[in-house]
Amino acid sequence: PDGESRPPAELSPPDPWSADPSPADPSPLDIVLRTVGAVVAVLAALVTAALELILSTLRVGGTLIGVAALVAIGFNVLLAWFAYTVVGRKWAVALPALSWFAVILTAAGGTTEGDIGLAGNNWVGPAIAILGSLAFAAATVRMIAASAGR
Repeated sequence: PDGESRPPAELSPPDPWSADPSPADPSPLDIVLRTVGAVVAVLAALVTAALELILSTLRVGGTLIGVAALVAIGFNVLLAWFAYTVVGRKWAVALPALSWFAVILTAAGGTTEGDIGLAGNNWVGPAIAILGSLAFAAATVRMIAASAGR
């Protein structure tokens, strides 16, 4: 009406962090599915932490390659998104994050026999712990920022 051309509506896909996945009044089946989803998120966090520990010693030609740190980043962001999406609450991100961190912390502590699952004397162990934790933190900040922008 004012003679100015308006830009076309944005054609980008919706941001998965900005959608509110929870209905106002969940049904009993919805509650069961959310609980199962939360359990799956925790179990997936435990499995990916174990996978990262196994990959932490991966070498090519005698040199550590650190693929476990990349796995930690990728899977932890996916775990955060999955937990938020299936449970429908922001606090749900803490479920896989705390589970994953408990495994990493336990592996770094070692056993009474002296075995250490996540050694701190090479760069891969601290990289997994730091980058994996930062991935959960970044996903959480992204989720909070997206919901604040609604």
